[in-house]
Amino acid sequence: MIDFQNGSFVKLRQVNPQDGTEMVAELLVDGEGVYHAFKTVRDMVIFTNRRIIAVNVQGLTGRKRDYSTLPYSKVQAFSIETAGHFDLDAELELWFSGLGKVRFEFTGGAPVKQINQMLSAHIL
Repeated sequence: MIDFQNGSFVKLRQVNPQDGTEMVAELLVDGEGVYHAFKTVRDMVIFTNRRIIAVNVQGLTGRKRDYSTLPYSKVQAFSIETAGHFDLDAELELWFSGLGKVRFEFTGGAPVKQINQMLSAHIL
């Protein structure tokens, strides 16, 4: 499992949700669809209608992957910070029962307000 206590996913840039679907297609359950997908150099964070899937690509070839599921049902609170004029990054922090805080940092232009609405619809 990804060690969420000692780091965060930083500089996530938005990619086509189809890219996220291709990355986790075998993990999705009936009725589950990808809303948003974000990528670092190798890793991905995928927001579905049921959970967040963090994909940690490992090894030289990238064939080894760690998939961590963060179900919305375990979120106790969350916070977003939108990008500004000088600070171009946006942030999302989620507090999970039994896990603690998970932090995602997005590049400018990420749809954090849409993510906020999606999380609100599934958590509240």
